Amino acid sequence: AWNACLAGTGVPGWSDSLPSWEPGQAVATRKAGSACIQALLDFVPGLMGGGADLTGNTGTTITGHGVQGADCPEGRQIYFGVREHAMGGICNGLALHGGTLPVCGTFLVFSDYMRGAVRLAALSRARTVFVWSHDSVGVGEDGPTHQPVEHAAALRAMPGLTVFRPADANETAGVWRLVVESDGPSAILLTRQDVPVLAGTSDHEAVARGGYVLADSEGTAEVVLIGTGSEVAVALDAAATLTAAGRAVRVVSMPSTDLFAAQDGGYRDSVLPPGVPTVSVEAGVTFGWAMWADRSVGIDRFGASAPGGEAMTRLGITPGAVVTTVDELLASRQ
Repeated sequence: AWNACLAGTGVPGWSDSLPSWEPGQAVATRKAGSACIQALLDFVPGLMGGGADLTGNTGTTITGHGVQGADCPEGRQIYFGVREHAMGGICNGLALHGGTLPVCGTFLVFSDYMRGAVRLAALSRARTVFVWSHDSVGVGEDGPTHQPVEHAAALRAMPGLTVFRPADANETAGVWRLVVESDGPSAILLTRQDVPVLAGTSDHEAVARGGYVLADSEGTAEVVLIGTGSEVAVALDAAATLTAAGRAVRVVSMPSTDLFAAQDGGYRDSVLPPGVPTVSVEAGVTFGWAMWADRSVGIDRFGASAPGGEAMTRLGITPGAVVTTVDELLASRQ
């Protein structure tokens, strides 16, 4: 335990403590992330942190281990206050000192307030874990000011920062396994809303590849759908409609474009076969997806003040929109 604490990693068997969920449940990935943190506390002795006055909302509560302060210097829960940039800087200092795995959380839209600290984490290879929840227009009625659309793309553009957007609870657990083993900063983008626990997402080795085949066609695929986060379920629903119409469809979950890009060409080609039309689905700007997709279903505008599901529909993040995009793409190639 002493060596694990000094290294900021886990004691032997730590990865077995990560929870798992049965397909068919509906769990917000922020809640799954919270369950992962709680499960790891007794196995990763250096794990500590909190949120910028949004600890409960982001799932970054550290329970049962004291609150950091003059009367409890060993406390692992830190109340940073509404100071996102300071929070990031404090966690970078903890990470660079060594012996800790610091976690800091806020809403994804507020990652802009701490971008300088995030950039320094990437520059310094600090093992800071940035947990950003409420990761899309699925936030709902708070409206465009609180609905991130450009943020995932902006974070992916930063060298040295590994960005994750898990599809469901089990992918979230797989992401946390990678985060504990990481040698640099990690960003975990999580949903406010419940999302279905999907079949096939509990293979942590597949998640570690950054992208993998989640559902495949019986024969050679004529189109590939790439989904991230909550939109993996949208891609699966679209694939079901397309399959019923006689299309051969593959669905790829891509929790980390960074890790997928780092794979060898043979693996990438096995997931995204060259020459096969590809459509990405993500509730954010389409900027950056041209690297992997021929067409993109996304949101190239600010959001809308409406319940989360209605906002998704109004802004075109639906299985029907994906089906239409696929039909148009395949028609253009005939």
